[in-house]
Amino acid sequence: MEKKPHFVRREFPPREVSSLSLALLLATVLLLNALLYLYLNKFYISSGRAEVDPSLCPFGYFKLGTVKNCSPWLSCEAINREVRKLKCVGEGAVKKVFLSEWKENKVVLSQLTNSELKEDFLHGLKMLKALQSKHVVRLLGYCEQQFTILTEYHPLGSLRRLNETLHIPKYKGMNTWHRRLMLAIDYVSIIRYLHSSPLGTLVMCDSNDLDKVLSQYLLTSDFHILVNDLDALPLVNRSTGKLVKCGHRELRGEFVAPEQRWPYGEEVPFEDDLMPPYDEKTDIWKIPDVSNFFLGHVEGSDIVRLHLFDIHAACKKKDPAERPSAQEVLDTYRKVLTLLIREAAMPGTREML
Repeated sequence: MEKKPHFVRREFPPREVSSLSLALLLATVLLLNALLYLYLNKFYISSGRAEVDPSLCPFGYFKLGTVKNCSPWLSCEAINREVRKLKCVGEGAVKKVFLSEWKENKVVLSQLTNSELKEDFLHGLKMLKALQSKHVVRLLGYCEQQFTILTEYHPLGSLRRLNETLHIPKYKGMNTWHRRLMLAIDYVSIIRYLHSSPLGTLVMCDSNDLDKVLSQYLLTSDFHILVNDLDALPLVNRSTGKLVKCGHRELRGEFVAPEQRWPYGEEVPFEDDLMPPYDEKTDIWKIPDVSNFFLGHVEGSDIVRLHLFDIHAACKKKDPAERPSAQEVLDTYRKVLTLLIREAAMPGTREML
């Protein structure tokens, strides 16, 4: 009688293997979270975005480049003697801007061009002096008698040129959803700073269209944003009921907030005296449009937009009182950045768990 072959069935301890895999997975998750924490900590602190900027000098002083010591703001005499104009690089309604040189350093010299707007020029100087921080272009000196301001030079220029800059081979590596979101975070950080500044709640009035907004900010060589033009920063004072109006002309278009538009229809001619004032929530209305420009159309930017959809919808509430504060927008942006970096670092982890 033929014997049937006898198979020995080897049993594996499934529970032990499963527990080991789970332990390894959890250890990997913990390690990646630790690395993510170190990365974000390095970004927010080591990159110069910390709340206290070690490069800042006491009020009335500055330091430039790799110089360690702080120097006093340059006086009229020092500017006339030591600063040399190189070429005109821009001109607006209020001032003309010259690329200049001071002690082998490139600097920017701004001079008033329209005497009728000297109050705007001096207001901008006052704001520049009072708001010196990591968010504001560095003041190097000024001369009120000659209506002259000297500031730090940033070769990448205004944010108008952002997309051009990101197509330069040297900077193509910066053209990612992550870097673009960081620029949006910088922008909202500046709005938050202006809304809670040492002077009180300030409104960025030079912002009637996207191009005008972008012209007010500079892109630094390490890809951060500084506010550069502070000529139109009126103060909101709720304790006294003081609100603001951005200029004396009628504002139109979807970019400006609803409360900035003439509320009485086409049949009633615009009159500045009849135009109701408003508060800083006009800046909040514009954040989604400015951020949309920053995010561009790179891989991953639509995912970022999806995560920001709710906060941006809140920014576009018709009633200004229902819009979030700049701090709330900033907190949401930072949470989205952290979430997306974590997901990028650990793709598929949620499914594995």
